[in-house]
Amino acid sequence: MRTLPYAGIAATALCAAAVAGFGAALAGYSQSLHPVALLGAKGFPHALAFNLLAFVLPGMLAGAIAIGLRYRLPADAGWSVRVGAQLVFLSALGFIALGLLPLDAEDLNSAASRYHATAWMLWWVAFVPGALLLAVSGWRHSDWRGFAGFSLAAALLTLAAVLFGVELLPPGIAQRLAFGLWLIWLWRAGWRLQPLKAA
Repeated sequence: MRTLPYAGIAATALCAAAVAGFGAALAGYSQSLHPVALLGAKGFPHALAFNLLAFVLPGMLAGAIAIGLRYRLPADAGWSVRVGAQLVFLSALGFIALGLLPLDAEDLNSAASRYHATAWMLWWVAFVPGALLLAVSGWRHSDWRGFAGFSLAAALLTLAAVLFGVELLPPGIAQRLAFGLWLIWLWRAGWRLQPLKAA
């Protein structure tokens, strides 16, 4: 539990560094136009390393944070704590699956690309209601209200980025905004797992 407060920071650093580094190394790649997953698509150089660093390891850290939240939130917060934490954990599994089920850049209608799209859907469809439920749970407790408000904002902004961002922003920016909101939420959620101070 002592290292969990830093799990969100580590997940953010790993994902951001992988996207920036591998993106800079791939000729013709545009951070504003191309999806993140293109860097790990089948047949691309160093795709396995990218998927591991950008998706799998950060997703594992996210899963650890979700489990930690399940046991740190107030016990009397109700069923929404359990369901919310489980949904956030499912979101982490979806993020891991983005790396384990890489995109097929040569055939976006292939089975591999459909599996990747399903993982993307799992990631955000699980995170948004999960964060909302954790916000509802935490709002009833004064020492968790700051985190509850942050969870509410992160959930709504992520939903807006996924549903409307592509219409208003370049596609690469919209996706990175959604991922960034999730990673910032992980950072804040992980920090809530600091050991409790003795009374």
